[in-house]
Amino acid sequence: MPWQKQIVNKFKFLIIFILLGIPLATSWLYYLAHAAYALPYKPYEFSVEPGSSLKKIAVKLAEEKVIPSAWLFLLLSRITEQETAIKAGDYLLNSDISPLRLLEYLVKGDSQRNEIRFIEGWTFAQIRETLNNHSGIKHDTLHLSEAEIAALLGANQKNLEGLLFPDTYFFMKNSSDLSIIKRSYDKMQNHLQVAWSSKKESLPIKNEYEGLILASIIEKETGKDSDRELIAAVFINRLRLGMKLQTDPTVIYGLGDKFDGNLRKQDLVTDHAYNTYTRLGLPPTPIAMPGLASIQAALNPAENNLLYFVAKGNGESHFSENLKEHNMAVQKYQKR
Repeated sequence: MPWQKQIVNKFKFLIIFILLGIPLATSWLYYLAHAAYALPYKPYEFSVEPGSSLKKIAVKLAEEKVIPSAWLFLLLSRITEQETAIKAGDYLLNSDISPLRLLEYLVKGDSQRNEIRFIEGWTFAQIRETLNNHSGIKHDTLHLSEAEIAALLGANQKNLEGLLFPDTYFFMKNSSDLSIIKRSYDKMQNHLQVAWSSKKESLPIKNEYEGLILASIIEKETGKDSDRELIAAVFINRLRLGMKLQTDPTVIYGLGDKFDGNLRKQDLVTDHAYNTYTRLGLPPTPIAMPGLASIQAALNPAENNLLYFVAKGNGESHFSENLKEHNMAVQKYQKR
């Protein structure tokens, strides 16, 4: 019957179309995925914000002619099962690139990472100077006081000395300096909480903040890592006995800009809040940013009867249990 013949012919045509169409479509898709497309300009920079959808990224790249179409990019991501594997970051392209290679680039996370490093023993003033001098940072705190920054962080103290954790922080270009400070502050809070939860019993330290103050002193006094817990023990033993800490770094911190690199006898007898030669106990705030090792040493000091130490001149310290031994060590290492 004529109509049956027509159906058979159409069916044959459909089969032929499918048999020929699938390879052609596959070849076409392969070509589009692997062909390198000319960048609108070189170098080409773009950012993938945290939480951005792949569709949003694909549309933007298609609009700027980096890829031929957004749907192709989305299709490739689904075929390769990488639609949720894109990593945030700042990306820099120097040469023409194919959609598939670009997808691999974003999944691998080969971004241009901006970074800033806070060093153990730095003061908050040094941190602010480093942030302010970084060209890749948006300086939202530039005209804010320390107390105003502390309020934005939700800190209990108005003085942020010692409350940021020393580390290398990676960030996207034009990130706010406040966001970096917040990350550093939160990291210090976490480390303090963990260290406090595993501290030794019966320490003459009332709370985490006092532990941080002591840790900052240990950080400034330690020349060799192996001495850290011994230095901590000296200060803990002195606090237990009601002795003055008599540590130069606190005096130097209290002098501020007046310190010219030479600590004089007059400086040691002039009373102020940070002079541990004239006042008992800990100073009112940390004097620097301590690292994790100093925090752990402050809350888990060595157990001994040491009360004194003196620098040997080679980075190490000599420790003594009594003043007579200490005076002999001073004569040997500092007055020779």
